[in-house]
Amino acid sequence: MAKALELKGVSAGYGETVVLEDLSLALAPGESVSIIGRNGVGKTTLLATVMGHTTLHKGDVVLAGSSIARVPVHRRALMGLGFVPQEREIFPSLTVRENLEVGARPGAWTQERIFGLFPNLKERLSNKGNQLSGGEQQMLSIARALLTNPTVLLMDEPTEGLAPVIVEALAAVMAQLRAAGGLSIILVEQNSRVALEFSPRAVVMDKGRIVYDGESAPLRADPERLAKFIGVQE
Repeated sequence: MAKALELKGVSAGYGETVVLEDLSLALAPGESVSIIGRNGVGKTTLLATVMGHTTLHKGDVVLAGSSIARVPVHRRALMGLGFVPQEREIFPSLTVRENLEVGARPGAWTQERIFGLFPNLKERLSNKGNQLSGGEQQMLSIARALLTNPTVLLMDEPTEGLAPVIVEALAAVMAQLRAAGGLSIILVEQNSRVALEFSPRAVVMDKGRIVYDGESAPLRADPERLAKFIGVQE
């Protein structure tokens, strides 16, 4: 069976600046992985490379067995990539309903299923994007990505800047997404506790390379080892 997503010997960055160095990563259908590491080590660049927003200097990006290295950004979304960007990037002047409808495609994820995950959004359908709280904007960003009915969902720092109670609510939703199956998820997350609880597999990056790819449990159980990897303790 083809991998859901595969990066093969990827070196990539911005223009001539190389950020990722000979990086390889594979994700099975329905598998979830959390990517952690210090700021500036290339986590966001990895997601940007999958989406086609960087310069690919070497290697290949393969989605469901097909190379997408030369596929334009908009076509990657149509091929099954969903992206929740760090900046959320919802449309501030559109209503919640319009934000949800703008990229929706037929599939298992419907608005009703979304409202089961995010009841707040159902109550705010007529509110504009800029009238939502930070937590609600993040929920809308995730909901919008799910309604494209992707096979692979990329999430970049979804808990950043959110109050602890909202972080816990969002972590519970992400756990539901993982448990539902059928969706491969890459979570880039600065909050190592959230990241390591989210998926049984963790990847640690440093200086554009992967320095750990294995089970999350040993890192959760060894704060000193985790601190050496990421520089802080959660």
